Parts: sequence; structure tokens; C-alpha cells
Amino acid sequence: MTALTDTALTTGLKALLETTSTVTVRPRYEGSNICTWIGFKHVNYMVEEAVLDHFRTAGLPARGLYEEFGLGLDIVDLDTRILHAFHMDDTAQAEVVPHTKEDDRVIGFRVTVTVERDGEPVKAVTSKVKVSLRPDGYLQSADEPPALLSRFVVPRLGAHLEAAEAPSVAVTPADNTSLAQGRGTTASDDPVLAQLTQGENAFGWKWRIPYPYCHFTERLQMSGYLRQMEEVVDLFLADRGISIKTLLDDRRWIPVVPHSRVQILDEALMEEDLYTVYTVEEVFKDFTYTSRMDCYVVRDGRLVQTETGRITHGYAVIENRKDWSLVNFDERVVNAFKGGPAQS
Repeated sequence: MTALTDTALTTGLKALLETTSTVTVRPRYEGSNICTWIGFKHVNYMVEEAVLDHFRTAGLPARGLYEEFGLGLDIVDLDTRILHAFHMDDTAQAEVVPHTKEDDRVIGFRVTVTVERDGEPVKAVTSKVKVSLRPDGYLQSADEPPALLSRFVVPRLGAHLEAAEAPSVAVTPADNTSLAQGRGTTASDDPVLAQLTQGENAFGWKWRIPYPYCHFTERLQMSGYLRQMEEVVDLFLADRGISIKTLLDDRRWIPVVPHSRVQILDEALMEEDLYTVYTVEEVFKDFTYTSRMDCYVVRDGRLVQTETGRITHGYAVIENRKDWSLVNFDERVVNAFKGGPAQS
């Protein structure tokens, strides 16, 4: 790998902030869980790969930024709309357009993913992405970041946000996420989750952050939060009596996601306990429902919010191995979303 000289940095930063790039992307096999359709998490993975390729094309690859300057490339905001479903083995074109204003402290992009349907290209995904550069905090590198990049360097993830500091909430955590606990614990068994979900139409889940969800040796990365969002939805639906398999077996219904957003507010570290609260916000005309996901850790006896995000769901009925169509919610499903009994 070629060293990033001052000249290369100047040229690369100009390309990064001013030049559009295009790359061919393909969904991963792992993301095809129901028939051959691809879930929202893996659609977001394609967006992430397009952004990483844009950095490579500009001559500022994530590996080079880290090995040369000790800067970790972190996606800190990912807002994605899915307009057409992806299938296994689809090949798509992702266009990455720089979108960074002069006073922005993050590197911004607009990503459009196009796929062929019936011989014609269709816009399948649009996404807004923001990136921060975070100095390595584990190896304690003494190197100063290059001046050209310093505008986008943050001491911790979320530091670019100028929102008012949230009130500090004192909590007393319980030691209930040992390895024997498996997938962790829920609000009914945890005092912090019980406090976070009290009076809300919400589901709480706590578990230990595993290393495969992290990067740069210590911190939870964007793809880890996407996995967290997918997992908490699965647990929420099971808790409300309408698990994924239950509705698949009863009526061949599957959840579909037209919109998701994840925004990192602070850092969550490997093997910390992550408190995830999934709150139903609105059921819209019995056709879609929106929920918010908020994640916290406890440090020095106080809650620190590390993430907030939103996801919109609908349901589709499987018609055959290739086709599905959207359906309206019935009373059983609406009751479950609103916190009432899930009637059979």
C-alpha cells in the first residue's frame, strides 16, 4: 500500500469531497433469510461498501488512514430509504455523491443504488451518510492528525453534534449478563431497563457487546448497531406474541422495511453492557408502524446514550418463491404493536 504523502492527501481529499464515484455492489448471501429477498441490514451494508469504496477511489482507504495516521473511519449517521426490494444475486450500481458543506465537521455523502428490473434500471435505494475520523484510542498513538483532515477528526464519536447535553440520570445496574444468560435480559428482570421503559410502549433488552460487532479494537461500529436494530425487532415481536416465525407459519407474512436510520451519539465499547430500548411511536393507517431504538451504557453509575435510530415496518404476504405483496395489519397485529394482547 502506497504511503499517504502530503500531495496524496491534498489530491485525495479534493476527490473525496468533490468527485462522484460509482461502484458495482452485490448483497451478501447471509442477508437472504426469507426466500431470496434481502433484509434492510444488508441493503445498508451495500451502502456502507459504496462509501468505503469511495474513500479507496479517492486514495484515502480506511486501512491507510488507520495505519498511516491512526484514524479510524466511522460511519456515524446512516439514513436509508428502500424503494425496491433486493434479491439474492442481484448486481447493482451504487453512485456516491459528496455532500459536505464548508462548515461541516463530518464528511457527508448521498448514495443512490440502482438495480435492473425488467431490462430497465430502477432507483432501489437512496441514503444519506455521514463519516467521522476518530483517532486511535487503544494504542495511544502520539501522532497528530494531518492538518488537511483535522476538520473531520473527533475525540470521540458523536462529538460533532451540537445538541444540548442530555440530563445525567443516576442508575444502579444489575449484574445479569453473564455468559450463561445467552441473549441477555429484558426489562422485567433489569432495574435500569425497567426505569427506561416505565410508562412507555417499549421493549427493553440488555446484553454484553460482543467483539464481532466492534472495530478498531474497542468500539461498537455502525454495522453493529444495524445488527442490534434487527435483533431487537426480532425480540420485540416475539415478546408481543407475533414472532417472525409465528406470522410466517400462520399466514406467510414477513416484515418489510422501507426506511431506517441509525445515528451514533457517543461511544459504546467492547464487552460493555448495552441497554437497548425499542419504542413504538406510531401505527399509520394499519399499514406501517414506526419505532425508535435508543441505546445506552452505564458509566460511573450514570446513563450515557450512545445511539438513536428509527425504523419503519410494514408486512407483506409471500405469494410464491419470487413474489410478495403488501398487506394491511389486522387487529391481532395492531394490538401487539400498541401493547395490548395479541389475539389469535
